[in-house]
Amino acid sequence: MSAGSGKARYLVCFALEDEARAFRRLVKARTDVNILITGIGQKNAERSVREYLRTNSPKQVFSCGFAGGLDPRLQIGDVVFLTVDWLLDKHLVEAGAKPVNFFGAQRIVVTASEKTKLLEQTRCQAVEMESVVIHKVCIELGFHCAIVRVISDTAHEDMPLDFNQLANADLSLNYGKLALAIAKSPTKIPALMRLQKNCKFGAEQLARVLKQIIDLDLPPAER
Repeated sequence: MSAGSGKARYLVCFALEDEARAFRRLVKARTDVNILITGIGQKNAERSVREYLRTNSPKQVFSCGFAGGLDPRLQIGDVVFLTVDWLLDKHLVEAGAKPVNFFGAQRIVVTASEKTKLLEQTRCQAVEMESVVIHKVCIELGFHCAIVRVISDTAHEDMPLDFNQLANADLSLNYGKLALAIAKSPTKIPALMRLQKNCKFGAEQLARVLKQIIDLDLPPAER
């Protein structure tokens, strides 16, 4: 799913529409930005991005969405990034974003103990499921890619449910399984509502930073 022209200068990738919605509102009238909803996970992301880049040549690719905090210093709504462009780095920091290393996970990291182990094993400050592979595809095909994400759950907190157990084969959320899980554990509802609120706040923070950066129309770094 995309918005904008086929010759857009910027491709902004999200796994889910919920991650993209706030940014979509900010750029809905622009023709220089395409939004690509890739689906969850590395396989979906790689397939979607390869297909797009086969027929389009954006100046800059952004891989965006939610991320889990592995570093205990990261808070809900912190925008975090990884780029190979010093000028883009500079402006992201000025916009309030924080440089980190990302671990590309095959599954949702659910518990605080899992996050602690990942931090110790990888020395990465944040975890996500799509951006690392999108970055690799862009390097392979000769496109500039920056990872810009927002913290939706911190290092010290567990997810309210194990969403890996509630997924369809394509890793999308199975709402029937979710409803059943909530029915079995209604005490999880406040935590789920808090997560939803945190995600909405995070998406808004991410959208603000992304628009601020895209509005600068920076020249791409040399390949």
